[in-house]
Amino acid sequence: MTDTLKKFLSEDRSIRVCSVHLESVWQQSVASHNYHTAVQKVLGELLAAATLLASSLKFDGSLLLQIQGTGPIRLLVVECRADMSFRTTVKMSDQAIDDDHQTFKDLINPDGLGRFVVVLKPPEDNPDRQSYQGVIALEGSTIAQVLEFYMLQSEQLETRLWLASNDQQCVGLMLQKMPEYGGVVDKASAEYIESDHWALATHLCETLSQDDLLTLDQDTRLHRLFWQTPVLNLEDTQVTWRCGCSRGRVIGMLQMLGQVEVESICAEQGRVTVSCEFCDTPYEFEPADVAMLFTPTGIDSGTTLH
Repeated sequence: MTDTLKKFLSEDRSIRVCSVHLESVWQQSVASHNYHTAVQKVLGELLAAATLLASSLKFDGSLLLQIQGTGPIRLLVVECRADMSFRTTVKMSDQAIDDDHQTFKDLINPDGLGRFVVVLKPPEDNPDRQSYQGVIALEGSTIAQVLEFYMLQSEQLETRLWLASNDQQCVGLMLQKMPEYGGVVDKASAEYIESDHWALATHLCETLSQDDLLTLDQDTRLHRLFWQTPVLNLEDTQVTWRCGCSRGRVIGMLQMLGQVEVESICAEQGRVTVSCEFCDTPYEFEPADVAMLFTPTGIDSGTTLH
């Protein structure tokens, strides 16, 4: 089954295993964008990683992963919500992409000045809660290495990721060493002994090739890796694509931009057109609509204009 996240624990609860395989929702999320093959590959890997990380968090808002680059890719953004719906966007610079095989460093971090940003946003119906934001330098030559470094340095949680993506699907596998169940106590010697399940699990996952990730279905892949490992099944979750943009949100944005600026754009272009940066849906405002935005009585962002 595609578009599914699977989670389980090793029987001794020392390792969390998460696997995701996205096809139709991945294709839907990029259908309205003409991304270069190399860009789409990196975005797909970030989406798979964000879905895996979001599944391991106990939160009711949304997780945003942002990679700020200085190469052809200026910004990669994936937002994954608690209900396992997501949206993505990419912003490009004027730099050319030479070929389909440019590396992560070539595309995003050629001078080592890129940044990785993690944001935990509270639910929109709870404005009193504060967002959390963490910013670190990009450390690593792949999306997986960047996130592994972040999880270890910022969350003190040892994490390994295996990611793959093409125009049809994006796939990810994550192992996390659970801190409260990292080993066992030898009662005879009263010594703490590190569980060897982590070393074995990472060794097995290291045998996965990109071809294995992209051609094997989830159940076959997980069975091949963990068929000898007793596990505790947690749950399977469907992942969906949902942008969340609306005309009301755009109205609120235009009102914040201000009457002078919006009327200037309308005068120059004959109307105001705003396209959603995530799904590319256009929202058009004719001069009469623009005038209504700033009437003395006020038009709130929930009002539908035509």
